[in-house]
Amino acid sequence: MTAMQGYIPPKKRPGELGVHSLDHFALSVPDLKVAHNFYSNFGLDVPEESNGLGMYVQGAPHRWGIINEGPKKRLSHISFGIFEEDLPAFRKRVQELRIKELDPPKGLESNGLWVNDYDGNLIELRVAEKSSPNEKSSVWIASSPGGARGAPGRAAAPRAKPRRFAHLLLFTPDVVKAMEFYRNVLGMRLSDRSADVIAFMHGIHGSDHHMLAFAKSSAPGHHHFSWDVGSVMDIGLGAKQMLECGFAKGWGLGRHVLGSNYFHYVQDPWGSYCEYSCDIDYVPVDCDWDSGDHPPEDSIYVWGPDMPPEFIENAEAAT
Repeated sequence: MTAMQGYIPPKKRPGELGVHSLDHFALSVPDLKVAHNFYSNFGLDVPEESNGLGMYVQGAPHRWGIINEGPKKRLSHISFGIFEEDLPAFRKRVQELRIKELDPPKGLESNGLWVNDYDGNLIELRVAEKSSPNEKSSVWIASSPGGARGAPGRAAAPRAKPRRFAHLLLFTPDVVKAMEFYRNVLGMRLSDRSADVIAFMHGIHGSDHHMLAFAKSSAPGHHHFSWDVGSVMDIGLGAKQMLECGFAKGWGLGRHVLGSNYFHYVQDPWGSYCEYSCDIDYVPVDCDWDSGDHPPEDSIYVWGPDMPPEFIENAEAAT
């Protein structure tokens, strides 16, 4: 068999137990047609599957999301990928911490184990191939030599298409307790935080600066899904295509301090967000990231437009 060109096999941090990826999520929404319209315009493939929709980046087989219809918008579960040889050790850890192991949701096949996290979110630890990146993702810098035009005409501009799922941010009433659960049970590590207001966590086997983050709120909830694109140009194109489809609310263009990624957020039909993101910091498998507790002014952004007040509102807190 011919080896895949450019393939970088996953590495494992020796002697330590931790999830390697955020494999996928399941989302419930009141209207699948509304979800299909939003996410397909965002640049994702959203085919019909069983009684719901799948979420894919174009040209790749990995399913990042499952969307089903329900009475209100909420995350149904989050599935983290683990190495096969680590499953017994995770089960032992769950038992030692006296965390109740749950049955999988009805009709859902699973090769792993299920628990509730600190806030009651349903979590799966499943044996899966590593889907988090094994190196820092490449970034394309749009430029042109002298004497050549650099930008396309508006009509000829390509559509933004995410390359992969990047991370998930959850609301929680207690950032510290949520962070402790994912450290003690899932083996994730703190990348950076700002007091008890926001925290970012990475996987120990090589991952972006964060695959999961927490922000303080009066109740649990989902704030945003983040999707990796290849350039700041792609972020701008994504903002343009969503604006032209009627999704004008959001925040960006800007650059974060913690994670360093460039961003533009688009508000979805349920009051949460989808983020176009590029050039996020990366934590290699052999790196002990120097985490810090940062001042509030560094917890959100270096530059960009003023953050709209509704950006930090938990739309699920009142439902």
